[in-house]
Amino acid sequence: GDLGARGAAEIVVAKLTATDAGHWTRDVAFSPDGARMFVSVGSASNVAEGDSNETGRADVLVMDPDGKNLRPFATGIRNCVALLTRGSNVWCTTNERDGLGDDLVPDYVTRVRENAFYGWPWYYLGDHEDPRHRGERPDLLGKITVPDVLVQPHSAALGAAFYDGAMFPDEYRGDMFVAFHGSWNRAHRTSPKVVRLRFVHCAPTGDYVDFMTGFVLDEQRVWARPVGVAVASDGALLVSEDGNNTIWRVARQ
Repeated sequence: GDLGARGAAEIVVAKLTATDAGHWTRDVAFSPDGARMFVSVGSASNVAEGDSNETGRADVLVMDPDGKNLRPFATGIRNCVALLTRGSNVWCTTNERDGLGDDLVPDYVTRVRENAFYGWPWYYLGDHEDPRHRGERPDLLGKITVPDVLVQPHSAALGAAFYDGAMFPDEYRGDMFVAFHGSWNRAHRTSPKVVRLRFVHCAPTGDYVDFMTGFVLDEQRVWARPVGVAVASDGALLVSEDGNNTIWRVARQ
């Protein structure tokens, strides 16, 4: 319940990775028992082209809460934006690579398996080889983890939150809300919106349904772009967007 800081900020990990290129945001989540801290680090490039330095990047890292015992938890995840823990599972929303056309590569939401490799930059969705890295890593065939929920390519899945509130109908409990920022590089725009991922017995069904839509004016213009979602203490859903810097509260009457 504290509303003010008790002291000065304390550096836990100094200069985790370089932030002067590519995906510069970092997300942090703790295991339910507080024993492990997870940090998502996006790639420095689209698909490891040129001389980009990807050391320690395109990973989910894990460490003790004091920053000790730092190591990769999972690798080959191009840009894990929202990082969440629920029970024994770690989850992330992922922005996949560009440059392979309007309908490749799907973004995704997935459980992040410990020691799993998700393919970036050499492969996607299992053994589908990226043509820009053709023949470079045949040793990785058959070793790529396929994500749980595929998202329409270039949707830019960002913030996510599990719904445990009591305001919405019972069938919403345990589902996940995800904010789609929408495409910027597609011939026909993918809509910015908020979707609900369905879960049964704590596992995703693999599909999702639209929850908040209607932000597109035409192929060039939108009036809002959802970024973050959070569940308020009363069970309402809070949604932030950076099209015109608004936070909405979505409540059931």
